[in-house]
Parts: sequence; structure tokens; C-alpha cells
Amino acid sequence: MSITPADVLLDIHVSALRGMDSVPRHFERWAAVAADEDHPDADLSEERFRECLISGDEALTALWKRHLTAWDFAEGPQWALNVPARTDERRAAVYDRLRFGSDLRKALDDAVPLAKVPGTTVITRQFTPWYTPERAASRSFYWPSYEGKLRAKGWPDAAIASLDEASRAVVERLTDPEQPAARQAKGLVVGYVQSGKTANFTGVVAKAIDAGYRLVIVLGGTLNLLRAQTQRRLDMELIGQENILRGANMADVDSLVGVDYVGDDADWPDFVRHEGRPSVLGAFDIERLTTRDNDYKSLAQGIRALEFEKREPARPLHDPANIHHAAARVLVVKKNKSVLTKLVKDLKQIHGLLGELPALIIDDESDQASVNTLDPKKWERGSTERTAINGLISQLLKLLPRAQYVGYTATPFANVFVDPGDDEDLFPSDFLISLPRPTGYMGVQDFHDLDSPIPLHERTYTNSQEKTHVRGIYDSTGDRLQEAMDAFILSGALKLYRADHGVPDAPFRHHTMLVHESVRLDDHADLALRINSMWHQAGYNSTAGHERLADLLATDFAPVSDARAADLPTPASYADLRPYVNRARQLIGAGGKPVIVVNGDTDRYFDQLDLDFDRTPHVWKILVGGTKLSRGFTVEGLTITYYRRTTQQADTLMQMGRWFGFRPGHRDLVRLYIGREEPFGRSKSADLYEAYEAICRDEETFREQLAQYATMVDGEPQITPMEVPPLVAQHLPWLKPSARNKMFNAELVEVRSPGRPIEPAAYPQNSAALKRNTERWRPLLDMFSTVPQSFTNPPDGSSSLARNFEALTGMVSHSDLVSVLSQLEWERPRHFDPHLTYLSQLDGSLARVDDWLVISPRLSSNQRIEAAVLGSVPLSLVRRRRQTGKTSFGRIAGVEHRTAAQRLIDGAGARPGVHSGQDLGIGRTTGVALLYPVVEGDTHSDVAAAVHSGQADPSKIIMAFTLIPPASAIDANRRLVRFRAKDSRYSNDATVPASSS
Repeated sequence: MSITPADVLLDIHVSALRGMDSVPRHFERWAAVAADEDHPDADLSEERFRECLISGDEALTALWKRHLTAWDFAEGPQWALNVPARTDERRAAVYDRLRFGSDLRKALDDAVPLAKVPGTTVITRQFTPWYTPERAASRSFYWPSYEGKLRAKGWPDAAIASLDEASRAVVERLTDPEQPAARQAKGLVVGYVQSGKTANFTGVVAKAIDAGYRLVIVLGGTLNLLRAQTQRRLDMELIGQENILRGANMADVDSLVGVDYVGDDADWPDFVRHEGRPSVLGAFDIERLTTRDNDYKSLAQGIRALEFEKREPARPLHDPANIHHAAARVLVVKKNKSVLTKLVKDLKQIHGLLGELPALIIDDESDQASVNTLDPKKWERGSTERTAINGLISQLLKLLPRAQYVGYTATPFANVFVDPGDDEDLFPSDFLISLPRPTGYMGVQDFHDLDSPIPLHERTYTNSQEKTHVRGIYDSTGDRLQEAMDAFILSGALKLYRADHGVPDAPFRHHTMLVHESVRLDDHADLALRINSMWHQAGYNSTAGHERLADLLATDFAPVSDARAADLPTPASYADLRPYVNRARQLIGAGGKPVIVVNGDTDRYFDQLDLDFDRTPHVWKILVGGTKLSRGFTVEGLTITYYRRTTQQADTLMQMGRWFGFRPGHRDLVRLYIGREEPFGRSKSADLYEAYEAICRDEETFREQLAQYATMVDGEPQITPMEVPPLVAQHLPWLKPSARNKMFNAELVEVRSPGRPIEPAAYPQNSAALKRNTERWRPLLDMFSTVPQSFTNPPDGSSSLARNFEALTGMVSHSDLVSVLSQLEWERPRHFDPHLTYLSQLDGSLARVDDWLVISPRLSSNQRIEAAVLGSVPLSLVRRRRQTGKTSFGRIAGVEHRTAAQRLIDGAGARPGVHSGQDLGIGRTTGVALLYPVVEGDTHSDVAAAVHSGQADPSKIIMAFTLIPPASAIDANRRLVRFRAKDSRYSNDATVPASSS
């Protein structure tokens, strides 16, 4: 086979980039060096390079995609200090160092578009840097192998670079495994539900053992099925065939007896291969102390062997002369009392060596079982007994003085509520890392139209997530369970159709429907019997059944797919899909069991279900269950969900969202039937859809706060994990962030919000308090002009139309506004105090605010009821509703009003019909306030009832507001928050951490 000029050019580029050692350098010089001996006449011009890119040279493009993406994502490299990652400026800095001209830059930008995805958010305390790029590169065997496996699985370069960045952020905050002094670090990594946290901690394990950690304990779920899934994942993608075989000869059948996966796992050929025993290749082996089928049994012998692996017996194991030649030991164990008790017992038999052993404990789903949930009042009385799993993990950390603890969860509130003063507990005192939302992931945001400005009647499958994916439990004919089942068989048929028409069938190996109504086992049995009967009576092979499916295709699935998946093959008619419907029906009904109940508590129960998605070729079933389907158990191929079960804890509710995850090739087919209509007078607190929207807002607020506070100020963190706010947003009072006994340790003292909205929600319900609050606003109500101003928000991505409203406006001094705010009463005591502390300083000591533009929006004329408030000019009254049991409103400000106010603060320039800040007297020291006289009620008549002779009844008026301070309202140190933490070291006293003052 002849070597082409393209092959020559590729070889030169590979050599040149390898020689740069991960740092962009003058490319022409490095390429010339690479070509010098073997290809002195090669065309290395930028024009030739550009031609190859434009012509679609896949190999060359793939090579540069890997390197450019790695440089785009690199965090804080010496060659691009202070140039943010994943920005045009970073890409330009790379090109500058490569000395590329403008034409080649454009060609590379076209071939390798910059991935402007969010980065990893890190809240950290100061640490000693040790995991430098040079050190990581010098000891790197298992990470490159894992990276290669992900690439072979089809992971895009940007996703791999993001994982590289996120896993490095964890490893560099662990303690240097070579350092003489023992030190433990504790951290928490926050992902999204079913978003690939396992991939992150696999990357962390790979880098950590490369760096020198020699004992890895992964706490992998509370059932052996979950533990075995994690074990298999690590075995397949990290540990690899050679470490599993341990010298067994694949050609010798006898030597393979008892070896995991060989002969009974169809994916065995896809397990990582290192092309030889790692220890023979100059690296080190990994010894598994647990297997796919066997949880932890014995540790002592495996660990004692490390003593004999020391090259320098007189030196400790962590000494560089020893640690990099010793094998690593890996265990994947259940969070089970008997298993962990045995592990602790065996460790106690090993003495001196444990003090030399760098160890890493990975705690998957760390807010489940691991957190100590005993009543803190018992601790106050001197009883320090812990819950079982929490106590055993604490014992592991005592026995392993060089152990590092990293918890992983998608619902972190229980973890940040851990007592930071309890050194033996699992509070993430060293770091808290929030992973970015992965590309292609479907999370709670993908099922809600959060703050959409598009009116309900204008929402379509194109512009509405809710309309696309969400269906109610009821319609005019009653329960829609039969429709959900029809959607399941129809979506299965569409998957089979796509697999036959060019879409890879890997995403369609499993196809499942989840029905989740209750936690009671008897309910599950009754429901399964009902669904089984419905299945056999559905007539899927009858004319009536096919007509029903054809109608669902025409009215739901076809238009959604046209709007959301036009690039995927879609049948022209139901007749084209009908053969696939028959096949889907056969797969689902195979064995006469279309329905499986999943609600057991034991490993034996799950073993008999045959629900191991890794080892079962195809699972096409309807799953009915409760708690066991809500945590850790990944329902592969989940496409249709019928969901009615509620709970009063936000983290539990979020974990029930098994419909979150990756849906390649069938995102448009996902349907969620969820409780939202309220027939027969049911309580509004059962509105599950509203509950998920509320916790979606809570989650995003928490992540936004972490991102905001992660920015270093003068080289120091703004906050440390000990100061992460445990007082999270809570839109629904009946839906607590976590269990009550996990939420008692901290108090927020101050929140600074320069250029950001402040919108309190816990207004009083008592009419006397409402009247007093209204009277306190009276001195400021004379400032409104009588002539309304017009505001226009220009078109944005959601609409091509400009959006208008009118409002009365007025200007008040900062001191007058703060005087009113400081007198207000709230439903929850001290609710507004953290904001008031900030606002009270804006008189020059923090940053000066002189005055506020107050805007009182007017409703459209057909909805408007106007009334004077204590003799003021007529103001437009607005209606808002508190649901049963709710102590606070959701968002008060209208989206259009808030958008206009934010644009004024942001300094938007004047456009036709748009007021600029200068038009309204807004300068650098002016804030904007939206003021709403709110009447609580369900109907228009409720508002009218609050008005008598043109005057509003002050006992029925809630003077609600949204404030946006000017962006300049921050002092020189730019710190944004300050906390008072309740700490067990100080009993019930309140202390202010010095780092946050």
C-alpha cells in the first residue's frame, strides 16, 4: 500500500503536536523538525494545511479537533494566564502561539468550532498545588487508556475535554500521595440526576491511581445489582482485560474458569485492552478485591501484599521509590452494614502499613445512607452515636489516615447541611465541585418552559418543552394510562423503524416504560395486574387497536418529530410503521410478561427479576414500582413515564426523575405523563408538575450561586465549602430541600446583589400586618407621576415581535427606600434580613446608591383594575395566588417588566420606542424597583372586592416588590456573601467565619 501525501502530512502533524508536550508552540518550526529526516520535501505551508481542512480530510481534522479542544478547555495554563477557557480569546491565544495566519484560522474555526459550554464550578479552600500538568504527564497510563475508550465509544472531543477538566479539578484538591505528612481531604461533586457522574469518578480514579493512590474503595449503592453495575463499568472502561485475566491464557479454557465476563458477557471484546500486563509495560497492575458477582470478602491478604511490593523496604510505601511500582487495589462495595463492618474489621488487623497507604474513597449517591441523620438534640445531650453507614465510613477514615473522601450526588443539600464542626463526619470541608450540564442530557429544564415570554396559546412543539414532552394524567375522558401504554408501543415501533433506516441501533437495545404511583407494595401488585389486563385487552393486533395508534401517531408523535427531529427518519404513514408495531408488541409481551414489578429490598429479589441491563440483550418491559425505582437504579431505554407519586422533600423528588438522562436518537419520543390536573377537588399540593418546576428553579439558583461565588478575588476564594449557603431557595413550603434534621447548621447573614434582582416572597398573610406594611409605604407613593411611561422590550430569540407595556414611574432617594424596607414585616421572621444588611450599606461605605427609579406596571386595559392606595394616584392592582399551605408566592414580577428593568440597569442603549437609562434619569448610582399592589385571589372578582369607591383596602393589599441595585453597588473586594454558621464546636452560639467577614 503506497503512502500518500496526505498520510505524510498527517504523520508530520502527529509528530509535531506530540513534540509540543501539550503546550501550543510555533507550529511551523515543530513541523519542520518532524519532517526533517524522513520527509524533507513535504509541503508544510499553511495553504496546503488549509486545503486539507476545506476538502474534509477526516484524519487531520480529528487530530486537530483533539488538540484544539484540549487547549480550549485547559484551566489556567501558564501559556494563557488570565485568558478564560472556552472563549474566542482563548482560541485566539492558541492561534497566536501557533503563529497561524488569518486564512488558516478561519479554516480551523470552520472545521473545529469552539465549544462554548459551561465549565466546572469549584468552591474550594486554599490548597497546595501538586498535580501539575508536567507531573500528570509523567505518570500517565490509566487515564489515557480511559480517554481512548471514551473516544472509541463515540464521545465527542468537547465532552472528553470537559471530563478531563472536571476530573483534574477533583484530583488536584486531594492530598499529594507522595507527601510525607498524612492529610485527609473531603470533597463533594455535584452532578445532575442520571447525567454521567460515574464517568467523572472513573476519570478521577484513573488519574488518582496514576498519581500514586494505591487503595480505591468505591461505595456503589445499597443493592448488589447497583454495586455490580459500577464494578462492571470500572472493569470495562478502566481496569481492562489484562488485569481481569491476571495472566490467564485466552486460548486455555481451563485457565479461564471463574474469570469474570469471559464466556458470559457479550461485551467482553469491548473491555479495555492495554496490549499487555501494565506492570510489564512499565506501569503497574490493578488488583480487584471485588468482582462482578462477589462483593467484598477479604482484604487483609491483598493489602499485606503491598508490603512485599516495596522496592525500598526501608522507605514508606508512599515514598516515590515505592509507590509507583506497587499495584493498586480496587474495591466496589455496597453501602451495607455487614459488608462495611467486615471491611473495617479486616483493616484493623493491618497496622503500620495503613499509615503509609494513599487511599481514595469514592461515595456514589453520597446523600443516601452516608449522612448522619440522628436528631442533633441527642448530640447536645452528649449522645454521639451515628447512623450505621455514616459511622462505618468514619471508621474507615480513622483507619486510613491518608484516605481522601469524595462524595458524588445530584442532590447536594443533605451534604452541605452536615455539621462542619464534626471532624469525623463527611462535610466536604475542602472542595465542592458542580459539574456542567452535559451536552445531549435531558434534565428537568427540558420538561418546563421556565419564564417563557411566549403566551400559552402561542406555544408550539417548536418553542415549548412542556408541549413537546409533557402530558397530564387526566383528560376529558379520564385517566390516560391507556394512552401512555399506546405511546410506549408506538415509540418502540418508531425506534425499530429508525434502526432499520440508518439510525444506529445501540440506543434502542432497551425500551422501557415506568409507572410510579405509590410506595405501598400492595398498590404495586394491584397496579401491575391492572396494566397487564389493559395490555391484553388493548387489541394491538386488531383494527381498533391500530386505529388508536394511528391517531396517536398523527396527533402527537408525528408533529413532534417533525418539529424536533426532522433529521431522523420518520414513516410517511402509519401503514409504513405497522410492521414495526407488531414487532414492538412481540418484544414487550415476550414470555407473557409485559409488566415487571420492581419493589423488593433484597439482592435475591433483584436477581430473579432478570433486570440487569448490562447482561440482558434486550429489556422491553413496563416497570411498576416505587422507592427502588427512585434512586440509583438506572432504567435503561426509558421513553414513557406515567408518574403520580409525590413526596415532601425536594431531593427525594428529584431523584425520582428516572426520565432524566441521555436519549440519543429518540429524544423527540420521550413523554412524561405527570400529575398536574386536579379533578374531584384534589389538593393543589399534589401538583407534581408544579413541584418539579419549583425544584428546578431551586437547583438552578443553587448552581448559579456556586458559579457566582467560585470566582477568585485577589487569588483567594470568595467562600469556602463551609460557607456554602444551606438556606436554599424554596418555592413550595410543603416541598422541603431535604430532611429537617439535615437543615439546622447555618444562617445567611448577607447577600450582595449588584446588578441582580432581589425578589422576596414571604409576605404576611395576616390582614393587620398587611395593613401596617401598606401604611409604611405611604410616604413614597406620592412620587409617582400621573402620566404613564411606555416601555418596549425588543424582539428576542423566542419571538419576532416587540413587547410593550405601560407603567407609572417615580424617583425616590435610597435612604427613603431603605427606611421603608427596614420597617416591613414578613411571614417568616428575618426573611429579608440578608438583603437588608446589604442594602443598608449602599450609602457610601460599600458603594454609593443615590436613588431608585420605581416602576409600577399597568396591566392591559381589559384586565386592569385601578385604585388609590391610601390616597395615592390610581395604581394597577395585580392578582397573585398562594396555594394551600404555601407561605410565600412564586415569582411576583412579570417577565416583561423584569426584562425591561434589567435592561435599564445593564445600560441598554436607546432604540426606537425603547427608554434608555438616561431618558428616565438613571445613572451609575441609580437602582430600579418594580412595585406591585398585589391582591391575593383566584379570580378577577377577588381584586374588585378589595376596592371600595376607588380606594384599595390596605388590609387586603400586599405591597410586593423586586429590586435591582446598580451593577456598581459592590465594594473593592467584590465579595458577594457573608454567613453566620452554627457549628457544634461552639454549641448554639453564632460565629462568623473570618474568611467571610
